[in-house]
Amino acid sequence: MIRTRIAIALVLSALLLAPATPSLQSRPPAFAPDRVAVIDSALQRYVDDNRVAGVVALVLRDGQPVYEKAFGWADKEAGRRMTTDTIFRIASQTKALTSVAIMQLIEEGRLSLGRRAGDFIPSFTKTTVATGKKGVTVITEPARRPITIRDLLTHTAGVSYGTEALVADLYKAKGLGPAAGAGWYTADKDEPVCTTMDRLGVLPLVAQPGEQWVYGYNTDILGCIVEKVSGMPLDEYVRTRITAPLGMKDTQFFLPPAERGRLSAVYASQGAGYVRAPEGPRGQGHYVEGPRRNFAGGAGLLSTARDYARFLETIRLGGTLDGVRLLSPRSVRLMATNQVGTLHSTTGLGFGLGFETTDRYGAGGMQTEGSFGWGGAYGSTYRIDPQEKLVMVLMMQLLPNASDIRDVFPNLVYQALQ
Repeated sequence: MIRTRIAIALVLSALLLAPATPSLQSRPPAFAPDRVAVIDSALQRYVDDNRVAGVVALVLRDGQPVYEKAFGWADKEAGRRMTTDTIFRIASQTKALTSVAIMQLIEEGRLSLGRRAGDFIPSFTKTTVATGKKGVTVITEPARRPITIRDLLTHTAGVSYGTEALVADLYKAKGLGPAAGAGWYTADKDEPVCTTMDRLGVLPLVAQPGEQWVYGYNTDILGCIVEKVSGMPLDEYVRTRITAPLGMKDTQFFLPPAERGRLSAVYASQGAGYVRAPEGPRGQGHYVEGPRRNFAGGAGLLSTARDYARFLETIRLGGTLDGVRLLSPRSVRLMATNQVGTLHSTTGLGFGLGFETTDRYGAGGMQTEGSFGWGGAYGSTYRIDPQEKLVMVLMMQLLPNASDIRDVFPNLVYQALQ
């Protein structure tokens, strides 16, 4: 009996002396309460000043939603307000998922960073580079080396969107460049993406592979390579290997007609305000009524803020979320590390295997050194900050976008942190 009492006393003493583990409810808030209002008022001001029609902002900290709000209109003319489950065209935010797909195939030994694009798309076996014009004739020279997977992931292949004056007419004649919206748009094409990319391969690059950072069809080429290596269309690959396992039910290349009412309208900056964008490639697009055949790995997906934030949280955690593993931590680290030196920027921003990186504090406003992200042509943007355990997503539909809201948004989040 005495021994039992002594044992009980020792257990109680240990419990009393042990450091308390705070519950979720007792943790300090991620944001200073009085600073959240600054985010609210700033985003609402962009709507009130008619600089944007509407936005959705979502912030996760350590995986928990700490800010999620919708402002303004999803379709002003129809009187439909923006909501947190509104669906957006995410354009170049598609590149992150396609880059992950490539890294998955690399992890499986089915690809390597040094493999040549021409191994999968014959027209890229021998490429040329535009060097000038003589009258209306474009002068070219042979590329000094083949384009590799690494070049495409880092946008150093010399592949542009074909809108430069030097090559625009050549691209237009092939249904690309000026004939494809602002260059990147292929949702209206009634052909597989690999057919489009095969035509691209015969057109001249605008820089020698590996020598400049050039933004263009790089990730669309990678999307075709995913199809070639995996043996399945890109939409099926993304669905079965990324979005479905993560429960991203609203992320897809084309929208079912029944979901039309959730899709935000596209607006266009004009003067000090905005107007509704036209139908077609430079406006509303063909994401509901369209051929549904061309799955653009560089710019084709639709998503919601919640879906996209879930994908980003997986990346922040090193490639695994809720038991679903997309990538290994080492692959994620490779993607989020500057691989191009100063080719992308000389002011402290770099570019990894699919993401822009912040290599110096101050290069991207208040963004932490080591954070990474990108954005989309419709004005959307995102950032992952591993040090602060942050995921930030801002969704909108403004093309062209003359506002600075996506540069302002990360600073609004950082100023509110505890």
